[in-house]
Amino acid sequence: MKNTMKSAPIFLAFLAMGFGDVVGPLTSQIQSEYELSNMAASLVTFMGFIMFGLLSVPLGIYQDRKGKKHVLQLGLIAAFIGLVLPIIANFSSFSLMLAALLLLGTGATMLQVAGNPIMRDVSPEGKYSRNLSFGQFVKAIGSLSGALIPIIAVNYFDKDWKILFPIYAVLIIITLVYLLATKIEEKKDKDASPASFSSCLSLLKSPFVALMVMGIFLYVGAEVIMSSKLPNYLEFKFNFDIEKLGLWGTLFLFLFLMAGRFLGGIILNWMKPKRFLIITTLLSLVGVGILYFAPNQIIGFTAIGLIGLGFANIFPLIFSITIDSMPERSNEVSGLMITAIIGGAFVPLVFGAIADATTLMAGFIVPAVCLAYILFVSLKKIP
Repeated sequence: MKNTMKSAPIFLAFLAMGFGDVVGPLTSQIQSEYELSNMAASLVTFMGFIMFGLLSVPLGIYQDRKGKKHVLQLGLIAAFIGLVLPIIANFSSFSLMLAALLLLGTGATMLQVAGNPIMRDVSPEGKYSRNLSFGQFVKAIGSLSGALIPIIAVNYFDKDWKILFPIYAVLIIITLVYLLATKIEEKKDKDASPASFSSCLSLLKSPFVALMVMGIFLYVGAEVIMSSKLPNYLEFKFNFDIEKLGLWGTLFLFLFLMAGRFLGGIILNWMKPKRFLIITTLLSLVGVGILYFAPNQIIGFTAIGLIGLGFANIFPLIFSITIDSMPERSNEVSGLMITAIIGGAFVPLVFGAIADATTLMAGFIVPAVCLAYILFVSLKKIP
């Protein structure tokens, strides 16, 4: 019961992390709202992920001194400001929206840097991987809402995607109040030296850590490609109306991501994380292969479901396996891992370049290559 009370606000923080993923499913909606070119629309995901690359290592060092709970609080405040800014300005300009998304991305960065390692502090011995998968399941609910709520709003309440912002703002305030009221004892090795830029970067001298950090970079890039490009896939492959029906592809992906993370939390009670990583990466590769050759909508959505199930646990598995390999350096490892989320800003640009030069479907070779790399890493020996 005591662990449950301490972990509850952390799980709510994971829900708030998912709000940052809204930049994927909303890209097509914002592009239509502000009549943007494809290049301008790419700034939506870029703003959502760029702060992961700029802030994660400095935040890992900062939280080594100030504490993970403190950084969680700052992240919630930054995200809240980003959400209320366009509401106050009545969504008046695209520039303002980009500023809001930059703040939301800043908040998501802080929540990721602090949330993933603090879950270890509130987890029973040996249950960190399980709880992190459950945390990612809760995060998937937040991610799912970015596609689900606009669909419900349009069809039943005569509203649009803008309704997300006040809903998210209220949930973040609830999370912040709950977190402030909860006492959390953070685990720290008393003999460990303080974190610094050099100590963070020195971890990359370990081939294992470097490989795992690159795994996060490529995985997040692959996930952002899927969440932002599935509406275009359904339009290209099956003639879906991208405005009315396109988000169903992203919604379907997030539904299976959510289900997969819940199942992952159960499976990790009896399966070793390394073996599970191999299985889930193989499942993802099969899904991407079927996606490419799908002859009809049923097979196409089956492929999306397989990709969602496979993607579901890759991030928490890579993260927890690396943290468990050197728990005394958790803040520095977390900083490096969350920095790698910047892959969500850059890997989709490769997809776009290939798709523009050839066809949309050819671009899906990019997530396939990313997953092949992760499979290679999952087969490596853990130190």
